[in-house]
Amino acid sequence: MRRVDYLAMKTDPVVEDSTNSDVNELKAATRKLIKDATKLGGIGFGTSFLKWVAFFAAIYLLILDRTNWRTNMLTSLLVPYIFFSLPSVLFNFFRGEVGKWIAFIAVVLRLFFPRHFPDWLEMPGSLILLLVVAPNFFAETLRGSWVGVLICLIIGCYLLQEHIRASGGFRNSFTQSHGISNTIGIILLLVFPIWALLLHFL
Repeated sequence: MRRVDYLAMKTDPVVEDSTNSDVNELKAATRKLIKDATKLGGIGFGTSFLKWVAFFAAIYLLILDRTNWRTNMLTSLLVPYIFFSLPSVLFNFFRGEVGKWIAFIAVVLRLFFPRHFPDWLEMPGSLILLLVVAPNFFAETLRGSWVGVLICLIIGCYLLQEHIRASGGFRNSFTQSHGISNTIGIILLLVFPIWALLLHFL
């Protein structure tokens, strides 16, 4: 059997150290990029998720108020809350042609067939009308800024304070059978604006 000898390549140590240093810097930059992108994506995902949670909580409170669990809260404030916190996908959908047709049908029913227009449709009808006819100053400028989020926070705080007062105190708002569902819904209303304002100012 023949023995095969391999020649070892010798490289310049300065070039090898420089290459290793560049590779290490590239690895560190990649790790930092992934870490920052994950953090930024997580914050953005958290904000949009909380916006959806707040939207569903507001719809839940509207449904509770329109059923036999009537409360003394001023639930008509939920309409501007939903307007300012509605996720962009739904906002653009209802602000377009679909919303115009729904608003048109609601107005026709309310004007010409008032007996066939149920009471529980008044809030959703007014929400659709608000979405369709709101000027761009409200729909684009205020809604997309911290002012719209602040309005949501003020509405949530007012509803929580009114609910606690109507329940007879903070403890009763968590112990009464009907009170706890409203309390949880209102607390969910507050989570999104608090989170969004913290992200904006920090």
